[in-house]
Amino acid sequence: MLFNSLGFAIFLPVVFIIYWLASNKLAWQNIFLLAVSCFFYACWDWRFLFLLLFSILLDFFSGIKIAETDNKRKRLFWLWLSISINLGFLVVFKYYNFFADSFAIAVGHLGWKISPWTLGIVLPVGISFYTFHGLSYIIDVYKKRIPAERNFIDYALFVSFFPLLVAGPIERADHLLPQIKRPRIFQYDRAIDGLRQILWGLFKKVVIADSCAGYVNFVFSNPESHPGSAHLLAAVFFAVQIYCDFSGYSDIALGTARLLGFELLRNFAFPYFSRDIAEFWRRWHISLSSWFRDYLYIPLGGSKVGTGKKIRNVLIIFLVSGCWHGANWTFIFWGLLNALYVVPSVLFKTNRNHLDIVAQGRVFPSLKELLSMTATFTLTVFAWIFFRSDSLASAFLFIRKIFSQSLFWRIPKTEFLKAPFMLPLAIFFIIEWMGREEQYAIARLDIKWPKAVRYSTYYALFFYVMYYASGVSQQFIYFQF
Repeated sequence: MLFNSLGFAIFLPVVFIIYWLASNKLAWQNIFLLAVSCFFYACWDWRFLFLLLFSILLDFFSGIKIAETDNKRKRLFWLWLSISINLGFLVVFKYYNFFADSFAIAVGHLGWKISPWTLGIVLPVGISFYTFHGLSYIIDVYKKRIPAERNFIDYALFVSFFPLLVAGPIERADHLLPQIKRPRIFQYDRAIDGLRQILWGLFKKVVIADSCAGYVNFVFSNPESHPGSAHLLAAVFFAVQIYCDFSGYSDIALGTARLLGFELLRNFAFPYFSRDIAEFWRRWHISLSSWFRDYLYIPLGGSKVGTGKKIRNVLIIFLVSGCWHGANWTFIFWGLLNALYVVPSVLFKTNRNHLDIVAQGRVFPSLKELLSMTATFTLTVFAWIFFRSDSLASAFLFIRKIFSQSLFWRIPKTEFLKAPFMLPLAIFFIIEWMGREEQYAIARLDIKWPKAVRYSTYYALFFYVMYYASGVSQQFIYFQF
């Protein structure tokens, strides 16, 4: 069930009404939310619901076993049992075929021809996200940062809460579990804020991301047929597409959770207004970046080690991030490229230079800020080419086309580059810039703008969503991860 589908437009109001009107006890609210979360996930493929439930049971009982003993060997046994099984499922479903095919290609270069045995399986939607939910919980219990959860319903809801189940944000037990265990009452202002964020998320996904996707797919699917100017525009449009697609999903997830009385972790903080790559990664997919920081980078020593280990740690965290995103050498190269971007700032200790908001309290950025943002965006767009390409060969072909003489040719007119799309695209950038100091762009509408302007903007955004919505809902990019 897609957030941008008619099915979800029916599902959410029904859940909202029953949740607040028919269940006024916390235990029944949690049971109801767990049931609808299982239904939501089963709508993708009911068979994978058993895999999700097995993962939940494994981590729930492993956490209790770890908490019940002070014996280090027993604690380690249950920790590594949970980690190995969870990662084992992830490797089998997501990476086995990639490793098998890569091994066959590698030995083929040595003159040996083998036919790898591959698995004809479908990647369970959301497996990378709910696996990391469980891993963070079990590690935190082992480190005694949090107590083991004894209520199975509460723990199962923490992992499977439907707004975050298939594409995050990746929640932490110490943030979400207390909210699950705390009584919740309906708050009108919070619900209106949730609806506002859902509207903005739908606008970013349906109007901006899906419109950009048409041109991006048109160029990336046949790079030989287009001039360098078209490739450059497609690369920029993909940067806009992936941001609006994924942050749009996150906005809908956070807004939906807020309708039900929950506050999820923020996942995006206007990353394209970053002044260096380190700042970009503090603002992009925040829940995943912070997960790798806390459970991988810091345990490896972080930045408090020698120069060689600093470089090693940065390389590891970005290569693992690349692998997490997909079983393809393009993702690994994308991770390596971002590591090379970040290493100099770590070595020269400039990676925390920009902790504030760009042009805070001002309408326009300074020339230095504008140049810094442009340079950072350019590097990011270049890296996204590898992320979007089907193979390294096609990525390098795409780049060669950009840097060819055809870069200066006029972009061919296509149905994807029509004037009506330029207006909502301009509206998007203006609102994002004006709202960069808020939790999400149009949160500012209820704070600063007159009522007439505010509601005119809401109706305009709603009109655009309805106008651009098609009969077939476009899947979110991060569902494949």
